[in-house]
Amino acid sequence: MQIPLQITIRGIDHSEALESHIHEKSKKLEEFFDHITSCRVVVEVPHKHHQQGKQFNVRIVISVPGSEIVANHDHAEDVYVALRDGYNAAIRQLEDYARKIRGDVKTHQPKYRPEEIDQGADT
Repeated sequence: MQIPLQITIRGIDHSEALESHIHEKSKKLEEFFDHITSCRVVVEVPHKHHQQGKQFNVRIVISVPGSEIVANHDHAEDVYVALRDGYNAAIRQLEDYARKIRGDVKTHQPKYRPEEIDQGADT
């Protein structure tokens, strides 16, 4: 990564183990796509009045050349499960992005041309 990993933890006590886990997971992202320019991770407990245990939200924002990939995972009761699911979603999106820029994914042609719409409106 060109820009160092940014980690934000809200609503829970800061933990070196949690931060270390996030660093390890973020390093693995580069195995799937090595042109990541930056990565921001937010872990939070959005509301403190849930009847059941704490609910964790994870948001991972990955900047890649020409795009930004956002992966969210909401409402896991274990922060490590929320991180695992969030990073799995990010990996799937990175793999899709890598296939797209390599040309492995076909793009669909539009079903109509804009000129055809303009011609139909004049009559």
